[in-house]
Amino acid sequence: MLINGKWKKNTNGDLYKSFNPSNHEALGSIEDTSKEDILEAIESAYIAFDSWSKSSPYERSKLLYNAWKNILENQNSLAKLMTLEQGKTFKSAKAEVKYAADFLLWYAEEAKRIDGKFISSEKSGQKFITQKTPVGVVGAITPWNYPISMITRKVAPALAAGCTIVLKPSEYTPLCAIETFKIIQEVGFPCGVINLITPLKPDDTGELFTSDSRISKLTFTGSTRVGRLLASKSGYNLKRVSLELGGHAPFIIFPDADPVHAAKGLSAIKFLNSGQACISPNRIFVHENIKEIFVKTLHERVKNIKVGNGLDDRSMMGPLINEESIFKIESQVKDALEKGAKLIFGGKKINPNSLRKGYFYSPTIITDIKPNMKIYREETFGPVAPIISYKESNEAIKMANDTEYGLAAYIYTKEISLAMRTMEKLNFAIIGINDVNPTSSAIPFGGMSNSGLGREGGQEGIEEYLETKSIGIMT
Repeated sequence: MLINGKWKKNTNGDLYKSFNPSNHEALGSIEDTSKEDILEAIESAYIAFDSWSKSSPYERSKLLYNAWKNILENQNSLAKLMTLEQGKTFKSAKAEVKYAADFLLWYAEEAKRIDGKFISSEKSGQKFITQKTPVGVVGAITPWNYPISMITRKVAPALAAGCTIVLKPSEYTPLCAIETFKIIQEVGFPCGVINLITPLKPDDTGELFTSDSRISKLTFTGSTRVGRLLASKSGYNLKRVSLELGGHAPFIIFPDADPVHAAKGLSAIKFLNSGQACISPNRIFVHENIKEIFVKTLHERVKNIKVGNGLDDRSMMGPLINEESIFKIESQVKDALEKGAKLIFGGKKINPNSLRKGYFYSPTIITDIKPNMKIYREETFGPVAPIISYKESNEAIKMANDTEYGLAAYIYTKEISLAMRTMEKLNFAIIGINDVNPTSSAIPFGGMSNSGLGREGGQEGIEEYLETKSIGIMT
C-alpha cells in the first residue's frame, strides 16, 4: 500500500493473490488493506490537502507532465503486466497505457487553465469575482477492465485541481495499480497527496468513502448496482459524487450504410478486450435489406479471431476476467436460443488443452434477438454480438432508446442529415457516427440515466474536482 508517501505492509498481516485469467496462475501476493489502514490513508490525504491545495498550478502541472513521461517510458512493462493480470492482448494493453498517459498530459495542461472571472453588477461600484477551489480529499474506486487508464482518468484531474486522493483498485487487478502508482510517485509528489489501498473486499472502503467527513468527493467506475448504493450513501452525507456505470450500447446500421464497412467496424469494437467495456455495442440493429450481407461479413471476420493468451502475438482476443463472467454469458446465450434466437457462430466456452485453465469464451454471433430475451435487456460484458433486424428507421431509434442505460451509441449511415437527426433523438451521452472509437482524453466521458453522473476527461473532467466561490466587492 502507498500511504503518506511510503510503501508499507498492512496492520493485520492478511494477504490475497492476484491471478492470471489466461491460466489461473498466481502472479503475486497483495496486502489486504484493513479498516485501520484505510483510515490512515484518509488521514494522510486530509493532512496533505492543506499544503497541496495551496500549491502553484504550475508546480502541479510539472509533476503531472513528468508522470506522463514516466508512464510512456514504462509502456511495455506496464502493458505486459496488464496482459498477465487482466488478460487483454499485449497490443491492446499498450494502447491502454498510451491512453492512460494521455490523461496525465491533458490535465498537466488543464491545471494551468483553472481560473475565475470578473462579472459586472447592476449596482455602481460593485464587482463580482468567481474563484475555483479544489473540492478536498477524493475517494476513488476503479475497475478491472481498464485497470490503468481508469486510474489516471481520476488521479490526473484530481491532482491538477489541487485535491489529494485515496484510490482503491479492483481486487482483480491490484498489481497494475501498484506499478502505476510507483511510476507516478517517482516524480516527487509530496507525501500524502496520492495514496493507494488494496483491500480484497470493498465493504469497508465503500462505507468509509461515503461516511467519513474528511472525504469530500467520491468517484466510482463500476456496475450500476454498486453505483446506486454508493450514491445513496454519499447523498445522505452530501458528498460530491461522480459515477461511470454500466452501458447497453445500441449499434444502428441504416439501410443506406455500407454493410461491409459497418461489419468491419463492429468486429473491431465488439470483441476488443473480449467485449468487456462499458461502451461495447450490445444490441446491433440492422435494416432487414442489408442484414444478410452484414451478417455474412461479420461471420467471416469473427471466425478468424484467434482467442488465446494475450502475450501470444497471434492472439486477437484474450480471456474473460473470471468464471462469473462465463456463467453470465452462458445464461444469456442459452436464454436467447431457447426463445428462438439463431446461433451463427461461437456460443461456447473454449476448452482446448492449452487454454483449459483460463476463462476463454468464443466470439459469438446470434441473430433474431427479441425484446423478451435477457440479452436484449441486460449488459453482457462479453464477446457476444446480438443482432436485431428492423424495417423502419424510427423503429430502430425507438428500440435503441428502450433501455435504462444511456452511455454510448453508434450510428452507421452515409446521410449526414439522418445521422444528425438520429443523434439528437438518441438518449445517450457518447455517440459515434461512422466511428467506433468516439473517446479521447480531450472530450468528456460519462453517461445519462442509469449509466452515471458527471463526466471524466476534457475540460468538464476537472470541474468535477472544483468548487466555485462567488465574491462581491464594493469599491
